[in-house]
Amino acid sequence: MAIDLQTEILNLRRSLLAMGAATERRVGLAVRALVEADVSAAQEVKASDAEIDTMEVELETQCMRILALGSPVAHDLRFVLSVVRISGDFERIADLSRGIAKKVVRWSGGAGPTEVPGTLADMATSAQAMMADVLAALADEDAELCREVRRADRRVDNLNKEVIATSRQLIQDDPTLTAEAIDIMQIAQRLERIADITTNIAEDVIFLVEGRVVRHGD
Repeated sequence: MAIDLQTEILNLRRSLLAMGAATERRVGLAVRALVEADVSAAQEVKASDAEIDTMEVELETQCMRILALGSPVAHDLRFVLSVVRISGDFERIADLSRGIAKKVVRWSGGAGPTEVPGTLADMATSAQAMMADVLAALADEDAELCREVRRADRRVDNLNKEVIATSRQLIQDDPTLTAEAIDIMQIAQRLERIADITTNIAEDVIFLVEGRVVRHGD
């Protein structure tokens, strides 16, 4: 059965950007939940997990249809291959956001810190900014903005090291705060993974635009 390849590619692009926007919203809600202790935002993230999963399956189905019936080449082929990877990355970011939201919900019962450490809040807003930038870069096929996202990942890595060091010191100073410190480190780990996966998406966009792999280099 013949298909109109360019129409299929356009529909695939729209679906991918819709999934990206939905994922970005979950990251934003998780960050708000964490920084502002907004339990309603956290609950919204927890309740919306199935939507992202459904979007990922639908995108994979679209990709398989195009590969089987459209015989894409050059940029179109790179785009379809990139969509398979990026949709999986969006799903993982949504899962990590849900993990952060679950912590905030538990903290609302009195099990968490009275105030989120400033370094952790900085990590959260930095990871959120990276997500916004990579989605804009994907929409515009902007390789230079993707390079900025890659550079921004280093700041999140450095903040993560600070959070870990501070949390370990907190445990040494007051062992009764061990559970709280571990929670903080686990959230930092999730934020660091969101930043890493966002960087992977940026590298896939560079591959899409320039046709070269930069995952293990510059």
